Amino acid sequence: MNTFEMDLKRALLSKGFVIGLIVEILILDKSGFATDVYLLFMPVVVAFPYATAWLNDYNSGYIKLYLYRTGIGAYIFGKFVVSAISGGTMLVLSIIIAGWINKEVQVTALATVFASGCFWAAVATTMSAVTGSRYVAYGGGFVIYYMLVIIYERYFTSLYCLSPDEWICPAHTWVFGEYGVLLLLLGIAMVLYCVFYRVVRRCIARA
Repeated sequence: MNTFEMDLKRALLSKGFVIGLIVEILILDKSGFATDVYLLFMPVVVAFPYATAWLNDYNSGYIKLYLYRTGIGAYIFGKFVVSAISGGTMLVLSIIIAGWINKEVQVTALATVFASGCFWAAVATTMSAVTGSRYVAYGGGFVIYYMLVIIYERYFTSLYCLSPDEWICPAHTWVFGEYGVLLLLLGIAMVLYCVFYRVVRRCIARA
């Protein structure tokens, strides 16, 4: 089993993933999809599985052992991508389970749900690197989400692409349709990865 597969297994079997999954299922069952409660909790919950994994490795000193088994580039890439995948998987799986429990929970755009989960988990992962704080990693996504909502609703109402609500549940007609949302999130995620890579590589050099 390579390091990427090990990271993915750690993320999907972690307590954070299970807790986040349960929270999402309860929100979907009691509040529903695309409600204010669901949308505001989503950027926080997707950070639970693996957003601070590299920070845990760094603070504990185990990062040296992991780097010995894999290269720096592979280590950094794995931590970032696995965190994103775990966040997206959590959202999709919670919808499937909640839909099985409560037939009223119905979502058709699972691709944008998965992409949004990946994106906000990537945001949390990047913030954990930039700030070195678990608390900022967990709460930072919520702050950015709320700020984008305010900027869109108060100042740039015509630029619906700024609204994070649109990313998970598009209400407007996007260029290229659903693929337009996915391309936007992918582009921003690539920028986040560049930031994450530079910061973590600098930290590793000091380890």
